[in-house]
Amino acid sequence: MALLGHQQLFLLDVAKLIVKAKELGYVATAGELWRPQAMQDIYLKEGKTHAKFSNHTERLAIDLNLFKDNVLCTAEEIRPLGHFWESLSNMNRWGGNFTTIKDGPHFERNIRS
Repeated sequence: MALLGHQQLFLLDVAKLIVKAKELGYVATAGELWRPQAMQDIYLKEGKTHAKFSNHTERLAIDLNLFKDNVLCTAEEIRPLGHFWESLSNMNRWGGNFTTIKDGPHFERNIRS
């Protein structure tokens, strides 16, 4: 499948994710969707990531700000939403399950596995 097809399927899953977040009582606001490679390089240099490549650079990742009672939720508090995300496709990965740097607000489609 071409990148455009993956981007379309990813965004359709994001729409389902946002609806599910509302059903679970979260308030979702948008974080980062697209990131230029130059910004990824800066994050790498500053130690904010260990990855040279990010799925954000291909529009296959999104960071959502998730709140309950006007308080930003922790990764543990949004774990049910992370499980939902991963259930939508075997290509979907939730940052709260990453083994190096936990990234709870991060939802991505990994097409490189």
